[in-house]
Amino acid sequence: MTKEPQEPREPTEHHTPSPNLTAGERDRGHRTHRPWSARRIPAALVASVILVAAVGALVDVVAVRAGRPAAAWRQHLTDALAIRPVDDVWMLTGAAVAAAVGVWLIVLALTPGLRHWLPLRSPAPGLRASLDRDGSAALLRDAAMRVPGVGKARIRVRRHRVKARADVRFRDPRQVKDDLTAVLDEERHRLALARPPRIVVRVRQRTN
Repeated sequence: MTKEPQEPREPTEHHTPSPNLTAGERDRGHRTHRPWSARRIPAALVASVILVAAVGALVDVVAVRAGRPAAAWRQHLTDALAIRPVDDVWMLTGAAVAAAVGVWLIVLALTPGLRHWLPLRSPAPGLRASLDRDGSAALLRDAAMRVPGVGKARIRVRRHRVKARADVRFRDPRQVKDDLTAVLDEERHRLALARPPRIVVRVRQRTN
C-alpha cells in the first residue's frame, strides 16, 4: 500500500501581537539634549590673545639671543613683578581678572549654550531637533488668540516656564483663564518639547 504524495504546505505566518501602548508611551519618543554651541567668538578671542602674546614673546627672545637688548615692555613687566608685593592692588586686580576669565572659560567648556533653543522629542535615537523660543512663543500666541474673549495675548517662553498674559474683552475672566490654560496646554503638547515647561496664565479685564 503506497502513500499518496502530499502537496507542500505553505509556511504558517506568525504575527507577534503589538504591545498595548498607552497614548503617553507612544508620544514620549526619545529625549534629546540641547545642541552644543560652537562658541566661535570666545574661541577666536582666546586664540588671538594667546597668538599675539606668544608671537611677541618669541620675537623678543630671538632678539635677545641675537645680542639685542630686551624689549621695553618686557623689562618694565619684569621690574614691576620684582618690585611690587603680592598684596599690591594691581597684583590683586590682575589675579582677579585672570580668575574671572578662567571661570568664564570653564563655564563655556562645560555648558552647551544655545539657551534660545528648546530641544524636541526625537522619534529615533541619533536624531536631534530644536525649536526656537520665539517660534514656540508665536505658535502659543496664535493659539491663545483663538480663545473667545481674548483681545490681546503676550507669551514669553523660558526653559522651565511659559508666561502668558491676556487681556479679556468679554466673558468671565475665570472662564477665559480656564479655556486659555487648556488651549495652551494642548498647543504645548503639539510642540513635542523634550522638557515641556510649566504654563502660568494671567488675565485681566479690559473694557476699552
